[in-house]
Amino acid sequence: MLVPVLTAVSDSVWEAQLVAALERGDLGVTVVRRCVDLADLLATAATGQARAALLSADLRRLDRDALTRLAVAGVAVVGLVPPGDEEAERRLRQLGVVNVLPSDASAETISAAVVEAVVALTSLPEDLSTLRTDLADPRAALTPALPQLPNVPEVQPGTGRVVAVWGPTGAPGRSTVAVGLAAELADLGWPTLLIDADVYGGVVAQVLGLLDESPGLAAACRLANNGALDSAALSGLARQVNPSLRVLSGIGRADRWPELRPSALEVVLSLATSVAAVTVVDLGFCLEQDEELAYDTMAPRRNGATLAVLEQAETVLAVGTADPVGLQRLVRGLAELKEAVPGVQPTVVVNRLRGSAVPGNAEAEVRAALSRYAGVEVVTFVPHDVSAVDGAVAVGRTLTESAAGSPVRQAMQALAASLVGAPAPSRKRRLLRRIPAG
Repeated sequence: MLVPVLTAVSDSVWEAQLVAALERGDLGVTVVRRCVDLADLLATAATGQARAALLSADLRRLDRDALTRLAVAGVAVVGLVPPGDEEAERRLRQLGVVNVLPSDASAETISAAVVEAVVALTSLPEDLSTLRTDLADPRAALTPALPQLPNVPEVQPGTGRVVAVWGPTGAPGRSTVAVGLAAELADLGWPTLLIDADVYGGVVAQVLGLLDESPGLAAACRLANNGALDSAALSGLARQVNPSLRVLSGIGRADRWPELRPSALEVVLSLATSVAAVTVVDLGFCLEQDEELAYDTMAPRRNGATLAVLEQAETVLAVGTADPVGLQRLVRGLAELKEAVPGVQPTVVVNRLRGSAVPGNAEAEVRAALSRYAGVEVVTFVPHDVSAVDGAVAVGRTLTESAAGSPVRQAMQALAASLVGAPAPSRKRRLLRRIPAG
C-alpha cells in the first residue's frame, strides 16, 4: 500500500522534479496533492487524504502550532532544507521535526524518511492535542546559561527539575509559596528559574517589584512557536533577580491567555531544565476542559497551559488554606487534580495555619480532616504571618530578603531543603544579594 503524501515546497521547479522522481519509482509513496501554501496544506491534511507531508524550511508562517495541527490530523512531517543550511535545519528541529533532509537527497532517501516518520507518528499515544516536544532534542548542543556559584550543583543539559505550584480557587497563596520556594532554593545555592504561568493573570512580577518588565513567558512562547527559542534566548528573557534566581514574568491581563500555547510552553519547560537546576512554575487554579470544544482538538483551551505543566512536572505542590472553606476547596481540588492528571502524587501544602480559624490544635485538626476526606497523610504547614508577607510585597522583596526570621520564611526554607535533599540551612547563612535593576 502506498503512503499518500502532501508537498508544500516554496521552489515550484524543484518541487516538480521531486514529485516526478517519487512517482517514477516503486518507492512506497505517492503524492496526492501539491499544496500552494501552509493554509492549503493544513486544510488538505484535515480532510484525511494524506499520511505524510514534505515541506521546506522556508514555508511561510510555518510554526509549532501548524505542526501540531498536522500531528493531530495524523500527518507525519519530513522537512527539506537547502544543502548545508544549518540554520534552517536547526529551526526545523527546534520546531519538533525529527526527519530533516537536504533538498538534494535522492528520492529513495526521501521516501524512506517519509515511511519512517509515518511509523513513528502512529506509535505515539492517540491524544495528540499537543505536539510531543521529546521528538527532537535541540538542547544537546546547548550549554547552561545561568551563572554558577562556588559549591553549587552543576546543571547539565536536560537534568533540571520542574516543580509546579498549583492550588484550587480562592487565592490560597500559590504565588506566595512559589516565590518563597524559589527564593529559598536560590539561597541554598541551586540555580533556579521562577516562571509565572497563571493564565488568569500572573502577579509574580508585581510581588517581586518588577513592575516595568514585559511578560517574559509570552515572549518565550512566541519564540518557541516559531522555532527560535534556545537556552540563550530563554535566559535573556528571564529577569535575573540575584546570582541564582531568574524570573520569567507572566501575563498581567487575563485576556492574553491564548499567547501561552501548551505546545510552546512545553518547549519552554524543556529548555528550562537546561538552564536551571530547579524550575518553579506558578499556575492558575482551574483544571476544567471545555466540553463544548471537545469535538475540536485544535481549539484553544484556556487551561491547556496549566495541564501541560502539571503533566511535565516532577513535583506538584497543591496549596490550600487552613480554614474550613479553604480545606473544603482543597479536598475537592485534589480529586479534580487526580482526574485531570492521572497518576499525580501531589505534595500538599497547607498555607496560613492559625488557631483562630480552626478550633483546638489547628495542625492536628487539619491533618485529621485531610486524612479522612482526601486520604492525605503527609502535610507541609506554612504558618500565618500577615505582617511579614504584606511587608515583603509592599517593598517588592522576597521573605528571604525582607523577613529572614519570619515563621513563613522558615517553613519555606524547610520545604526547599526537603525538595532537593539538602540539609536545613543555618540561620547564619549569607543571603544572596539582589542584582540592581538596569
